[in-house]
Amino acid sequence: MIGIALFLAASLAIVRLSWRSLRCLRAHGFYRFFAFELLAGLIVLNLSIWFRDPWSMRQIASYALGVISIALAVEGFRLLAKIGKPSHEVTQSTNLAFENTTKLVTSGAYRFIRHPLYASLLALVLCAWLKAPLSALNIAMALAAAGCLLATALAEEKENIARFGAEYAEYLMHTRRFVPFLF
Repeated sequence: MIGIALFLAASLAIVRLSWRSLRCLRAHGFYRFFAFELLAGLIVLNLSIWFRDPWSMRQIASYALGVISIALAVEGFRLLAKIGKPSHEVTQSTNLAFENTTKLVTSGAYRFIRHPLYASLLALVLCAWLKAPLSALNIAMALAAAGCLLATALAEEKENIARFGAEYAEYLMHTRRFVPFLF
């Protein structure tokens, strides 16, 4: 019962955050909404076993992915605010306020990966999946969330090419989406 209440509360927050994006099927926020929902479901599904057997290799790997997720999120948000210089003008964009950067960020984590914030979410998906990696429902939700994050990144890359032009196209050629030097 508590799990259902937590999921509903998380869903309300996610809907509120994503409201404008849900009306635009091509916006990256549309796909991100589903990634958030699946991630919330995956976390709530595994809450009862989150701290069970904390010293097992599976749990240690899960916790490590959680730390990586937090570090990537902090670094990504910091760089967007400091270097990206988000515009404070009110727009009708489906973007969240911090996404309306006026400068392309290509340093720090962004030097190696184009989407540290989505990589952070992907690490969190893997963190939650590792709580019960053999569960068919966990596998399906983790794969669906990863697919939604990939769709989010692809849509955002199209938006960024339209926004930053040749500078972003060049940046695409020298970075990976989520994992430095790999993917």
